[in-house]
Amino acid sequence: MTLTKKGKFLIAMASCIVGLLFVILLKTTGAQGVQNTRTDTVVPSLIQVEQENQQLANENEKLKQELSQYNEGQNATLLTHQQLQKAKTNAGLTEVKGLGVRITLDDAKTFSNPSDDPNYYLIHEEYIRQIVNWLWNGGAEAIAVNGQRITSTTEIFCSGSYIQINGTRQMAPYIIEAVGSQHNLQSALKFYFWDRLGEYQEQYGITRNLEAPTETLTIPAGQPKKIQFAEPVKGG
Repeated sequence: MTLTKKGKFLIAMASCIVGLLFVILLKTTGAQGVQNTRTDTVVPSLIQVEQENQQLANENEKLKQELSQYNEGQNATLLTHQQLQKAKTNAGLTEVKGLGVRITLDDAKTFSNPSDDPNYYLIHEEYIRQIVNWLWNGGAEAIAVNGQRITSTTEIFCSGSYIQINGTRQMAPYIIEAVGSQHNLQSALKFYFWDRLGEYQEQYGITRNLEAPTETLTIPAGQPKKIQFAEPVKGG
């Protein structure tokens, strides 16, 4: 059977349509395959990156905690050192410098009246103790007598012709130096016993002198007292 021109044309059109549909189908299938391939590759990569970021975040947080602990330790060490230094200063175990006052006490050089009691012409330990106590009351931060640092355990007592301070024999003149407010320290000495020493100075010739030097005073460090019997109480 012979096909007409119209029939041949319809067959050709149908073939073109079928071929076009086949090509579209191939492209669609190929694109889906590429998309699936990319998805299979990208998703695991994203998961890995997320895990690595989380690990880095955890390490960063750990480093922050270690740094914080280190800083706290440094601060605690600094605070402990400051407290130790303050305690040593209060105990008189460190040298200190500053403005203050200087007091000189000395025995009389001559006896104006042989019938007088010789004790009136001498400087006694009680004079030194009284002055030291009033200097503490005046806010003295450190005191020394003849270079001997005065602390809470310092003994001042008379032993024959000398005065014993911190276990050392001291002879007149006695130089008392105190660091602190010069105004407050001088005001603290305006008490009855200071005035009485002034009377002894006029009558018997002892030396009682007070000055507020402009130069810095240096109060030496004291020696720690040896503890033989006392023990610290734990938890006290």
